[in-house]
Amino acid sequence: MSEPSKARARHHILSVLVENKAGVLARVANLFARRGYNIESLAVAPTDDERFSRITIVVDVDSAPLEQITKQLFKLVNVVKISELDPAEAVERELLICTVSAQPALRSQVIELVQVFEGRILAVGPDALTVSLDGNPGKIDDFEELLRGYGIVALQRTGRVALPKLDASPARLRTAS
Repeated sequence: MSEPSKARARHHILSVLVENKAGVLARVANLFARRGYNIESLAVAPTDDERFSRITIVVDVDSAPLEQITKQLFKLVNVVKISELDPAEAVERELLICTVSAQPALRSQVIELVQVFEGRILAVGPDALTVSLDGNPGKIDDFEELLRGYGIVALQRTGRVALPKLDASPARLRTAS
């Protein structure tokens, strides 16, 4: 098992619904900093209801006891709801944008790699390509590792966002008797 795979299995995913107000993210981040909890990933954006934002926080299991984190988060006035998402029961996605060296002789290999991973080419330069890929964190890790062989010029990852998986059982139809 690769190092990134081990790291993925050792985390908590917290989905924190907060009031969409200035300073809320800073208060949440300060709480983690004061307690010495390591945040592996943090993503925040407004929800479909403009009064609220969802903060997805991925926390290292070893650095942070989950019960203590949730108790501290609930003490913050603007926190509305906290859900822990089990990685096995969540849909996780992340976005990677990367500029990679692509000399003319190797450019077709990089393009093929992007196509295999169902990514997109965003920009083409004389000696480099800027590419993007979205997917589960494992797929992003694998893609990033393969790009390293060509030479990464610049790389940015968004951090994870996650929601619970939907119930896959078919809905039962009721018929009139």
